[in-house]
Amino acid sequence: MRKIIHIDMDCFYASIEVRDNPTLKGKPVAVGGTRDQRGVLCTCNYEAREYGVRSAMPTFQAFKLCPDLIILPVNMEKYRQESQKIKTIFHKYTHLVEPLSLDEAFLDVTDCTEYKGSATLMAQAIRQEIVDTLKITASAGIAPNKFLAKIASDWNKPNGQFVIRPDDIKNFVHQLPVKKIFGVGKVTAKKFEQMGINTCGELQNLSQKELIKQFGKFGLRLYELARGTDHREVETKRDRKSLSVETTFSEDIDNIALCHKAISQLFSRLEHRLQYSSKTKIHKQFVKIKFADFTHTSVECISHHLQLGVFQQLLDEGLQRQNKSVRLLGIGVRFYPDVLEHQLEMEV
Repeated sequence: MRKIIHIDMDCFYASIEVRDNPTLKGKPVAVGGTRDQRGVLCTCNYEAREYGVRSAMPTFQAFKLCPDLIILPVNMEKYRQESQKIKTIFHKYTHLVEPLSLDEAFLDVTDCTEYKGSATLMAQAIRQEIVDTLKITASAGIAPNKFLAKIASDWNKPNGQFVIRPDDIKNFVHQLPVKKIFGVGKVTAKKFEQMGINTCGELQNLSQKELIKQFGKFGLRLYELARGTDHREVETKRDRKSLSVETTFSEDIDNIALCHKAISQLFSRLEHRLQYSSKTKIHKQFVKIKFADFTHTSVECISHHLQLGVFQQLLDEGLQRQNKSVRLLGIGVRFYPDVLEHQLEMEV
């Protein structure tokens, strides 16, 4: 039985900004794009959330909910530096650390001897050291697997932790809403609702065969997670699967020539980023389009070499799908998995 800790920083970007500017304390603060730039919020503090403001919300919508909202620009370099300090704290306890982003990570402390092997006490100590070192707070979930640990870290936010012991799993997941399962989005949740399924306990009434019939390969995953089963290990090296760049226009555009010009500019940015990527074997190219009404589409094709012309063709194909103005354009590449990349290198 493993001991997994999931650490999740509380409103990471916003907390850093408030820490560095104490006059913001107690005020609704968000980090992201400005209203004039038709931006989107990266995160916001709990004072802002009381108004219904959420991360990934368009800035103009956030201002409607909270007119006094203070929007600060993203300072990614500062956040990366603070994130590195947090990782240093993690590695004092275990070398099995899997970062999910700058502000969250899984830690496997199964074989750690600190605090007599108590994952609960280790999580408390890690959170306290983050407070002492960075002057910001974190929440933690402790459980026998990654799925449950991640859910648990959200249970007592902010600045808290929650433990799911092996003997607790059966009762805990029985009442757990199915929408808490990773991968269950709005469409799948709606389908469950139509089936009269709202909790994992109700989901357990469906056989593995029925779930696979309804949801394909994801059905097998649903069958296991509904029972609190997750065999994934903490991976210290995450395999990058794709790389992309995008831009949001200051005004919606319906001029195809302007869209093509934007693709050319994005292409230069993508080329630059690929120079610093450890991945080299490209498998596919793709274009992402978000329209003025916030609907979106993506188009991709197999391509082993970065080609501007391919992106332009994919753009045309995507624009034909909906006759609407464009709000955002993005382009990117998908890489071969490491195993296939190694095989390709051997064949050359």
